[in-house]
Amino acid sequence: MKKHMYITGLLAIAIVFVLSATEADAQKVGFINMRAIMSQSDAGKKAEAELRKVVEKKKADIAKKEDELKKLKDELEKQKSVLSADALRDKEASYQVKFRDYQRQVQDANEELAKSEQTITGKMIPEILKVVELVGKQGKYDAILDLNNPVVVYHDKEDNLTKKIIEEYNKGAGKSAPAAKGKK
Repeated sequence: MKKHMYITGLLAIAIVFVLSATEADAQKVGFINMRAIMSQSDAGKKAEAELRKVVEKKKADIAKKEDELKKLKDELEKQKSVLSADALRDKEASYQVKFRDYQRQVQDANEELAKSEQTITGKMIPEILKVVELVGKQGKYDAILDLNNPVVVYHDKEDNLTKKIIEEYNKGAGKSAPAAKGKK
């Protein structure tokens, strides 16, 4: 995926430079920071706040399970010398089952959060791109590049449209942005 983005970015910059070299008119190129737009826009802040609530709840559930496991481990250590071999084996097996459940819970929580983030991003990016296109057409830009693309090695700070995109996104397109939803 990163390699594909790198090649696409390289091609986009190459096209801009080829067009610049072949046309007498100066090309107008703008720059945005997609990460900043997603995190600083109203819709992005709202989605992040809701996602943070889900994360905190998951952390609390996991911390509770960790405490239970710690108590079981301590209890097992204390009783090690007084338990029969069979009873010790049974308690250790019980602990291992609970530990695997804990590991599954952590993995499931991480997967659910990653999926929620992906859903939010998947809904926001098309909306943001519409705003970028609108600003690009209104400003008569020949190209607008994302600063997160590693092949951009120089840009004029005056051409950074990130703040303008955030403002325009907050005005209209961001009103229908997604919100993170916790599963029941």
